[in-house]
Amino acid sequence: MANIFDLFKQISKDSGNAAAPMEYIAVGLGNPGIQYGRTRHNAGFMAIDEIAKKYGTQIDRAKFKALVGEVTISGKRVLLMKPQTFMNLSGEAVGEAARFYKLAPERVIVLSDDISLDVGKLRVRRKGSAGGHNGLKSISEHLGTDEYPRIKIGVGQKPHPDYDLASWVLSNFTDRELEDLCGAFPTVISGLEKIVSADIDGAMQICNKK
Repeated sequence: MANIFDLFKQISKDSGNAAAPMEYIAVGLGNPGIQYGRTRHNAGFMAIDEIAKKYGTQIDRAKFKALVGEVTISGKRVLLMKPQTFMNLSGEAVGEAARFYKLAPERVIVLSDDISLDVGKLRVRRKGSAGGHNGLKSISEHLGTDEYPRIKIGVGQKPHPDYDLASWVLSNFTDRELEDLCGAFPTVISGLEKIVSADIDGAMQICNKK
């Protein structure tokens, strides 16, 4: 049985962990509302939910115009975030959180859908343009830079070039596609763990496979 001094040490250790500064934000992009739950644009939300599940937390606290939860990944305190502003205004939530915690853009990791990749295929990038993605565009505007890491999650290309883009990203995954997507989430988590460990090259090796 632990003596009183051991208990004091544990309490002190736990208090220290609670007071540790937030070191990263991992934000999944999507649209709030059950009607968007299985849509291609919500791949980022789905990935963040899987991360929360692995680390035993809930993303259910309202803060920064988002639902958030806190986890420790690779010894670093990480805020998991699902903006509730709708996709085009995602940067409002991300910018507010980054300013509150005084985090540089390279400490903001964005998980987003990508229509240029087959369903379940992944790409890690250190930085880059929005590439027509309105959520990334909004984040870049509010952070004042596009130099932040992102994990791109493939949701499939439009059936043909004339297909309306908005209709495509707001369409539901098929059951088979959803299976392929969910199969990629363990790799997404491994990539995130590498980025939080300051090993983005390692994340690329894991995720950027053909």
